[in-house]
Amino acid sequence: MIYNDFNGLKLSRLGFGCMRFALDPATGEIDQDKVNAMFELAYNSGVNYYDTAYPYLDGKSENAMAEALSRYPRDSYYIADKFPGHSLPGPIDNIALFNISLERCRTDYFDFYLLHNVTEWSVKIYESEEYHIIPDVLKMKEEGKIRHLGFSFHGGPDLLDELLTKYEGVFEFVQIQCNYLDWTLQDAKRKYDIITKHGLGVWVMEPCRGGKLANLPEEFSNRLKEFNPDASDASYAFRFLQGLPNIRMILSGMNEVFQVEDNLNTFKEYVPLTDAERDTLFEIAEGMKRGVPCTGCRYCCAGCPMELNIPYLLECYNDYKFSTSLTASMRIDGLDPDKRPSNCIGCGQCAHACPQGIDVPAALAELSDLYANGPTWAQAAKGRHESIKKDLGME
Repeated sequence: MIYNDFNGLKLSRLGFGCMRFALDPATGEIDQDKVNAMFELAYNSGVNYYDTAYPYLDGKSENAMAEALSRYPRDSYYIADKFPGHSLPGPIDNIALFNISLERCRTDYFDFYLLHNVTEWSVKIYESEEYHIIPDVLKMKEEGKIRHLGFSFHGGPDLLDELLTKYEGVFEFVQIQCNYLDWTLQDAKRKYDIITKHGLGVWVMEPCRGGKLANLPEEFSNRLKEFNPDASDASYAFRFLQGLPNIRMILSGMNEVFQVEDNLNTFKEYVPLTDAERDTLFEIAEGMKRGVPCTGCRYCCAGCPMELNIPYLLECYNDYKFSTSLTASMRIDGLDPDKRPSNCIGCGQCAHACPQGIDVPAALAELSDLYANGPTWAQAAKGRHESIKKDLGME
């Protein structure tokens, strides 16, 4: 197992993400025997980091993870959990909710704790005096119930830089969506550079983009097999991340034993990508994209009569075009209503200024429709609101 040092801790570079445990199709419950078998294999092979969150699998993830880990000494592994500020029905007793997670995880403290899903929209909740989340979380840290504090982030680079400047010395790590596709699609490269500049550790979620990079279209998979016919598609995604020195933790949401076995083989030792392999990965990424080639030059912004942040909106558009994205929806939710894509008047000045020849008004019109007709956070959060109310006796 490949390890690295993080503030004096020896962390396995492969972490076990507990969001995608397999469910029994007959009962809808987590297959605990399978979870136990996966954890046994991972633990005995050196994986010492296990990541869950209060909302995962309607709260069942925390319990299943705790049951699987109960067979091992508590000081031999690290637990990471998250505070669901983005899912709250309103101001609540934050500490009571935190204690529910402690109880479910059968522990007195969390080694790592994160503010969950910080975006341009949810940051307003996390920083709200009424919700009082950050002061309460810091209180738990002062009491020793949180050893290392970070946040998971789905927003844009500008917000990330702003937050790390504002909260210098508060957070130790940031968890971002990073893989060779999102390196450019979601500007993960710039986010990685920003976190590194601020001296924090980079944690990675979605290293295989929800499985899309673990099961590539045949034409792309065959290109990788020319390098090594026995290597999995997923192994290339992980090796890409292993080559970035400030990535301290790579989380994989494993739900089958064969996935654990394959990942353990990839993390047994570090085998750097060759230049040809890396170039091929970036070519595959470009072949998978379905959006527009915005470079963020901002020439389009100078003459926009509505003063829209067009590169920001095109980032959201590209995310939507790759896959229906709740994250992109939340990022647009975070904008003032008069800065959303529906406010484009179609004057075309941006298109004339664009060096890439993008039909910006057409893209923004399509984005407006995708945003209006796609999934909304209000819909997704409804069940979570009820769950939190029930857990806290607020019904």
